[in-house]
Parts: sequence; C-alpha cells; structure tokens
Amino acid sequence: DIIISGGENVSSVEVEDVLTFANHKINLKKITYWEHVGTHMDAPNHFSEGSSCEKIPAEDLVCPLAVIDVKAKATEDPLALLTLEDVKVWEARHGPLPERCCVALNSGWAEHVNSPKFKSLDKNGELRQPAFHVEAIEYFLEERNVVGIAIDTLSFDNQRSPGSDSHYKWLGSERWGVENVNNLDDVPPVGATVVVGQPKIEGGTGGPNRIFALV
Repeated sequence: DIIISGGENVSSVEVEDVLTFANHKINLKKITYWEHVGTHMDAPNHFSEGSSCEKIPAEDLVCPLAVIDVKAKATEDPLALLTLEDVKVWEARHGPLPERCCVALNSGWAEHVNSPKFKSLDKNGELRQPAFHVEAIEYFLEERNVVGIAIDTLSFDNQRSPGSDSHYKWLGSERWGVENVNNLDDVPPVGATVVVGQPKIEGGTGGPNRIFALV
C-alpha cells in the first residue's frame, strides 16, 4: 500500500487540548480546520449546488487509478496544463482510461511542498502551479467514464483558467476531486486502485483526506 496523501504545513489547522493525561488520565483534543487544507477532497457542492461529501457513494471512492505524468513540461513552465493531447498520448501507450477511474495529474510539484517553489509566486504575488486544461476535463466527462480527478498542487485550475473552468465543469457534473496528493512517482501509470478516505460530514464541501493507492 502506498499512502499518496501529503500537503503543506498550514496555520489553518488548530489543535487545542481539552483533556490531558496529566490532569484527567485521558487525552482529548479539539481540532479546528478549514475544509480545503492539506490533502483534501473537493466535493461537488464546493463549486455547485450539487452533492455534499457525505452523499458521495462509497463505491465511487474506491476505483482504478490512472496517473498522467506532465513533469517534463512542468519543469519548464510552472503554469503547465495537462491537455487533451497529453491524455491521448497516455492512452496510446496504456490503452483507454479505465472505466470509473480516478485520473491523477503528476506534475512533480509535491516534492516542492516545503519550499517557495510550491507556490512559485509571480511578481504580483499570484500563485503559479500546474493544472488541468478544461478540454481534458471535458474529455473525461464526454468520452470516458471518469469518476474522480486528483492533482499534486493546490488547485485543478491556474492563471490560464482564471474563471476556475475545470472546477466548475468537473464538480458541476456531480464528480469529486482531490488536491495536494503526494507520492505519485511511486504509483504506476495504470493498474493501481485508489482508496479515498473522506469523512462523512453532513453538508461538507470536502475535507482533509488520507488516500491510499493499492498496487
């Protein structure tokens, strides 16, 4: 099993001692966090009026994993996109995307999570990271039976899709996605199974996940 969770250390997670072993002979903590922090799910209702996270069927959270590597062009361009052409090159090598799979974009960005390169801020302080081209998203929806997407950056969109096109198109179709995954180099392009550990918080728009790839 390969854990493909990861993510940046962020201050938007707060841990407070409620009971301590020294004083109460039991430890209990209160944890407060934003839903979209670290390795986390975007449920459909994050960018639509669709389903909240507890309504996603469990069978959609255990599925074949297809990993598309765009590290070469991401090295040259922090705003590189996974395009429809990239998907078709992948399929020419590995066959059609598996039925009801999760497609993961491997840009190599996870290895930069503890360095300034992870955000690659431009001169205006704007984030630069690889992302999905909306044409690839449309292909997953219209030509293939894909149930989830994953990426090793903070977002499915970047400055080349300023209208959050991929978020709206994908999540608006009643599908889920996961951001800030890790260890995609340890997973084969095809043949693994992904297990997405999404807590069933009523009304949630997503939340932190621990994700496994079964190889």
